[in-house]
Amino acid sequence: MTTDVVVVNPQTAAREAARLLADHGYTALPVVDDSGDLVGIVSEAELLRDRLPQDPRWLVHGEPPVARHVPADLVSEVMTKPWTVTPNTDLAEVADLMLRHDIRSVPVVRDGRLAGIVTRRDLLRSISRADWIIEAEIRHRLGVIGDPHRWTVEVTGGRVSIVDKMDNATDRHVAEVLARATAGVTDVRIAAPERI
Repeated sequence: MTTDVVVVNPQTAAREAARLLADHGYTALPVVDDSGDLVGIVSEAELLRDRLPQDPRWLVHGEPPVARHVPADLVSEVMTKPWTVTPNTDLAEVADLMLRHDIRSVPVVRDGRLAGIVTRRDLLRSISRADWIIEAEIRHRLGVIGDPHRWTVEVTGGRVSIVDKMDNATDRHVAEVLARATAGVTDVRIAAPERI
């Protein structure tokens, strides 16, 4: 997640929120109140609604204009209730939430306060890590179980193959848990030397 989050409050001008989105390349901004509590989210769609000018040619041809509303002045008038997650939410759950509800970012909250934000881009970064980086991180994690040289680790396309030279079922289970918790891992196959 990103912890250095650009936020707005309910009284921020809608045009200012639109400028912040455009300047930073974001798709949504969390809305926090004066005490720092997350109260909403404002996205590109809400800020664009009724804000772009209509084609003036309808005046020349005498066509009636498409009915429009006066655009909102304040973020409070267009913000929506966000889907949220906690810092401990599994990334697979975050991805599922985004895909199921067609949202591009999810605020991360701790005790009602904004702790960060996770975007689709953040998730893409985690699954597109280089195999050698994933392998190095898994080797480092396996060092917790004991001698890191007892493990043979290979990563290809995010798929991890681990061989335990000491053939300990309990340690293999722990190794699998550690490997599966590594960003970018799509599958884990772990065995004793003779089984791979």
